[in-house]
Amino acid sequence: MTNGNSGTTAPAPQMEQLLYEVKKVVVGQDHFLERVLVALLAGGHLLVEGVPGLAKTLTVNTLARAMRGRFRRIQFTPDLVPADLVGTRIYNQKTGEFTTSLGPVFANLLLADEINRAPAKVQSALLEVMQEHQVTIAGETHGVPSPFVVIATQNPIETEGTYPLPEAQVDRFMMKVLVGYPTHDEEFAIVERVTGPAADVSSVTSADELLAAQRVVRALYVDPALISYAVRLVTATRNPERVGLKELSPMILYGASPRASIFLIECGRALAYLRGRDYVLPEDVTDVALDVLRHRIVLSYEALADNLTTDQVVQRLMRSVAAPDKVLDTHARVSANA
Repeated sequence: MTNGNSGTTAPAPQMEQLLYEVKKVVVGQDHFLERVLVALLAGGHLLVEGVPGLAKTLTVNTLARAMRGRFRRIQFTPDLVPADLVGTRIYNQKTGEFTTSLGPVFANLLLADEINRAPAKVQSALLEVMQEHQVTIAGETHGVPSPFVVIATQNPIETEGTYPLPEAQVDRFMMKVLVGYPTHDEEFAIVERVTGPAADVSSVTSADELLAAQRVVRALYVDPALISYAVRLVTATRNPERVGLKELSPMILYGASPRASIFLIECGRALAYLRGRDYVLPEDVTDVALDVLRHRIVLSYEALADNLTTDQVVQRLMRSVAAPDKVLDTHARVSANA
């Protein structure tokens, strides 16, 4: 994977081909597509928020067609029960025995469409499988296939008949991505493509190849200064007064958990891999910081009354917590001695 001693690494051809196949169908949404690949490579779950009609479901469906792994889609509704998600035990009258019928969560890529329409019991069932990669049916544990990634979508403009996601479940998502409207040129291309002949999407990668890419990503070098930066940034969400932002203290009820520090580094590694490097730079971490942190900060009523958003809070914190400007000293010394 490494090109000599240049410190660069070529991303797996399957990742480039995967993106190429998805772009046959999906126009624009480059940020969203990049974050989907980051989640796949880092082995984390993705929460996607956007108004209807922005190709959220289409993107994941197309991605699944380009992968030779198991794909399942669940349309979350208020009448859903946990058994519809994880499976159940069925009695066979002929044999007099119970058999286990596994639910749609047993997939490599699970699309949870409009996840906020599911009641609390269903969300709790999904919480276990997201965290533990297993489900329990009638006291028996069943592991889901590996890799296992949940991409959940939610609609921000409809609140009737929805159930707010509990903070414990929201924190399980590695990133939360906001999907916006396309530009004029992108929408023009969308209309042309949708009203024309359907694109033929080929399967270009498999679950095993994705697992191999995940192992490469986990081996990428991260300078200790970058880990320290991630920890300082996350700590600042809990104690903003320590970075000179005392005015933000009453605006934040709860800051991000240590899981955010871990995900900053893991996402930074995946992004560095996609950019063709075998080491992580500060911009890899800062580029994913907003998506990693925006759903982990709980604002106070005072902040909501002032129309302050979590994105604005994170951006102010990032301006006060400086990223390291000199990293990779250790990596350079190791490469020189190699």
